[in-house]
Amino acid sequence: MTEKFTVALIQMAMTLDPRENLTRGIASVEEAADRGAQLICLPELFRSQYFCQREDAAMFDLAEAVPGPTTQALGKVARARQVVVIAPLFERRAAGVYHNSAAVIDADGEVRGLYRKMHIPDDPAYYEKFYFAPGDLGFRAFDTAVGRIGTLICWDQWYPEGARLTALQGANILLYPTAIGWHSDEKQRHGAAQRDAWRTVQRGHAIANGVYVGAVNRVGHERPPDGGPGIEFWGSSFLADPFGIVMAEASSDKEEILLGTIDLRRLEVVRRNWPFLRDRRIDAYGGIEERLLDEKKWKQVTSGE
Repeated sequence: MTEKFTVALIQMAMTLDPRENLTRGIASVEEAADRGAQLICLPELFRSQYFCQREDAAMFDLAEAVPGPTTQALGKVARARQVVVIAPLFERRAAGVYHNSAAVIDADGEVRGLYRKMHIPDDPAYYEKFYFAPGDLGFRAFDTAVGRIGTLICWDQWYPEGARLTALQGANILLYPTAIGWHSDEKQRHGAAQRDAWRTVQRGHAIANGVYVGAVNRVGHERPPDGGPGIEFWGSSFLADPFGIVMAEASSDKEEILLGTIDLRRLEVVRRNWPFLRDRRIDAYGGIEERLLDEKKWKQVTSGE
């Protein structure tokens, strides 16, 4: 583990060709490494356009095993450039069982671990429950050449529990590969507030846990082949420090490689002055695992029954 290292967030637009997307992803990883990055994160499901806009069983053909083509190709680059790579992919675990996953590839080219998206949305044009089983590996932190890191995926970024549990395992940075954007009929009225909420909740994770947070989004207006308005992915990838300060932010409509410095001394300073982890009342949080708490259930929790 080093006290300082450089992280790169790869903001990409995806084509219809998975092989082209992989080739372009590899080129971006190599460019980021040339610019000094030691930890590099690609966007959610970067091998394809966002196919979850519709329910189509043929899309399962996009899935692949881990290890598989994506991890092998990026593993070679990671080893050659001595960098850590977060590779988000459509994982084929077995026939009929698929996950939205992120492979953590260490600087030796080996898959150090796998995170499977825990929170699976089911909204208009985000029909992920049709494709993905919920993650069953839990929230995880991984030891890598740059230290202990955590990755979650997109819809996970709205849940403080996931960020907290990953930070409690010692992660110094939380990375959120993402595919989020605007519906065309909502952008004018709600677009600015939606993007601001997305940015704000993740800055909150950085502050509440005293960690760096990197959100890595795609860009471009992707329309399903059978027509429809599609989704305008809003980019805006950003890196926030443990005080919630946005250190770097990408545009809303261009491909970019966003670089930032992770300084673990900064993490130490912030946590000494805002000791949220110290002051947690771990004796008083019973019931957090419940869906809802009515008066009867709350009495059972607080009484220990």
